[in-house]
Amino acid sequence: QGVPKPFTEVIKANIGDAHAMGQRPITFLRQVTALCLYPELVTDSSIPEDAKERARRLLAACAGHSAGAYSASPGIELVRQDVAQFLQRRDGVTAHPGDIFLSTGASDAIMVWGHLSPVMSPPPLSPPHLPWAGCHLWVVPTMGHHKGTFVLEVAPVPAPWVVPRWGGQVQSRQCIEDVIKFAFEEKLFLMADEVYQDNIYAEGSAFHSFKKVLFEMGPPYSEVVELASFHSVSKGFMGECGFRSGFVEVVNMDPEVKEQLSKLVSVRLCPPEKKNVLSTLAHKAQLTEKIFNQTPGIRCNPVQGAMYSFPRIDLPPRAVATAQAEGQAPDMFFCMKLLEETGICVVPGSGFGQREGTFHFRMTILPPTEKLQVLLEKLSSFYTKFVKEFS
Repeated sequence: QGVPKPFTEVIKANIGDAHAMGQRPITFLRQVTALCLYPELVTDSSIPEDAKERARRLLAACAGHSAGAYSASPGIELVRQDVAQFLQRRDGVTAHPGDIFLSTGASDAIMVWGHLSPVMSPPPLSPPHLPWAGCHLWVVPTMGHHKGTFVLEVAPVPAPWVVPRWGGQVQSRQCIEDVIKFAFEEKLFLMADEVYQDNIYAEGSAFHSFKKVLFEMGPPYSEVVELASFHSVSKGFMGECGFRSGFVEVVNMDPEVKEQLSKLVSVRLCPPEKKNVLSTLAHKAQLTEKIFNQTPGIRCNPVQGAMYSFPRIDLPPRAVATAQAEGQAPDMFFCMKLLEETGICVVPGSGFGQREGTFHFRMTILPPTEKLQVLLEKLSSFYTKFVKEFS
């Protein structure tokens, strides 16, 4: 505090908070939210009629026509019906409102399972999953990198299995099939964190929901494999992190287990311009990959989706030794030096789980394009200087 630094601002590229990084909210969503919270705005002629109609429909489903009233613990029935219709359009597979539970964001729904049973997950692991470390979490190296994608490699100890948000990679259909077969063979409960299903940028990449692939695989998989799929408005193209709103759909869950899940949810009580946004994010994804891969020693896989990159960096032996002497992970040492000298805040890969002997950092692609380009160039220049200093 008070110590002069060679930069004028800290650029926070460490977390996927879209609106904090300057992304504009979707106007329609904010209009509907405003109308639900303050219905008197229905007389405002500047608000379009479709937003007013949506708000009227939602308020009619609330007790006392008020968004402030308690709802059923699994969520407002009308909203669960709408979610079921959305899933049915997406997958071409029947979805039932009774299998859908609304939550305060995807992370909150995921954590319900974390307290019920040991859980295992492949790295890199998303921070919302890290609290499981105190709840019997096994981080296992089950996903290997191959030509910019992830493939299933080994079979670890059986436990409920969570497929997290990747560091910018999109799982192929084949990888999803392999995971489903693995879950079937080992009798695992499969959890799919699918909050970035709209954020797909790379040519040739596509979002495949675990549920759709499961049912297209047919029996016995579609009849036996238990699945929970998570989605949220906090991520994706909406980026409404502060509103904490999401859902989980359960598939093939044992009726008695689902009854217990309903009871657990009830104890918690109830939760208090797409195209342009995605086009801009796609441009930022390509820009990130391009600039990083121009720098010797930095390798960045194609940012195929989501809102993060997870570049791998080569660190000189002297830098590794210095970090270890100071009791730090080598990539943490690099990230702290980066912050101290440039004001750029990224997250070391060691915080997510990574292959032994490799070093990474994770950064978001959310800063405004002009600022992102400066950030990438400044970070690349710092890396070159860092390597030279410790070589």
